[in-house]
Amino acid sequence: MSTLNRPKSPHTPTTIKKGDKEDSFWDKFSTLGRKRGTREVKKIQEEGKYAIDSPGSPNQYDIPPEDYALREHEQRAVIDPQSTNDPEVLKLQRILIDWINDELAEQRIIVQQLDEDMYDGQVLHKLWEKLTGKKLDVPEVTQSEQGQHEKLNIVLKAVNHTLGFHQKIPKWSVASVHSKNIVAILHLLVALVRHFRAPVRLPENVFVTVVIAEKNAGVLNAQKFLEQITSEYDDLGMRCEKDAFDTLIDCAPDKLAVVKKSLITFVNKHLAKLNFEINDLNKDFRDGVYLCLLMGLLGGFFVPLHEFHLTPQDVDQMVNNVAFAFDLMQDVGLPKPKARPEDIVNMDLKSTLRVLYSLFTMFRDYA
Repeated sequence: MSTLNRPKSPHTPTTIKKGDKEDSFWDKFSTLGRKRGTREVKKIQEEGKYAIDSPGSPNQYDIPPEDYALREHEQRAVIDPQSTNDPEVLKLQRILIDWINDELAEQRIIVQQLDEDMYDGQVLHKLWEKLTGKKLDVPEVTQSEQGQHEKLNIVLKAVNHTLGFHQKIPKWSVASVHSKNIVAILHLLVALVRHFRAPVRLPENVFVTVVIAEKNAGVLNAQKFLEQITSEYDDLGMRCEKDAFDTLIDCAPDKLAVVKKSLITFVNKHLAKLNFEINDLNKDFRDGVYLCLLMGLLGGFFVPLHEFHLTPQDVDQMVNNVAFAFDLMQDVGLPKPKARPEDIVNMDLKSTLRVLYSLFTMFRDYA
């Protein structure tokens, strides 16, 4: 990034021993081989080349010698250099760079390389603030490695909370981002693009080849895996899964009105038991309150009022309400909704219709 005078990330190697606790699979990428004597490094390099280039491994990988310097039972994951030069991977990086630069243009921040400019959390910090409209209390510039880690940890916690990673583990971590792991950084940025519905078209079905090496009994074994970075998306960045509602909204507005009327009738039939009534599917369900109450009525159980926000004060509380309602839907045997809680809060009509129609299908005969 041209406007910030930042120290380069350290190159001191670190390792992960098999059996050590890891935050996620991508922590493995932060592992770097330990320095050994010249003879030992040469011997291990030969072992590694034999393991990777031997029959059964048709492709040869240009892995630096230090990557083979693993201790017993240690693992290392590296990216096949051919993947980094793949036209679709390069295209994805260019689109993400242009998007970041457009978002941060007013702050005169220019990103040139994702791995070099994203690793310390400074650009990510500014990007998160711009996208959310919130402020994060962290130092603007950090000079030390420890300071970088501390800042990046705070920034990633905020990002993960925004993206909804409350329980599941994301495909990035402080260690992987700070070590300039391009796969982890790509996963992170693609998640941000999709969450905030960025006005960009991502190349679909982008894969990279990951090689995982592990040393056992003095022999280095290697396996390769295909890691998917992007899937198929529509114009708004969501996974592209065409269904009847796409057709209704795009091609049959008259029939759409009939469907909406049927769903409103179904909902009001049950909400009337609590003396509630809705008129607009989008607006009336966006805060999640009616959805939580409706789930209790349909499921035949009382929803404790302290479990959700009866009068949500902000978007976060609305999202939490809808997410809680989605959990209740799964508790009664419905599949996890394909929509995100944010889609309901943002009054995305297709998402709201899909959620309500799933309830209608299961409980249409429920008195």
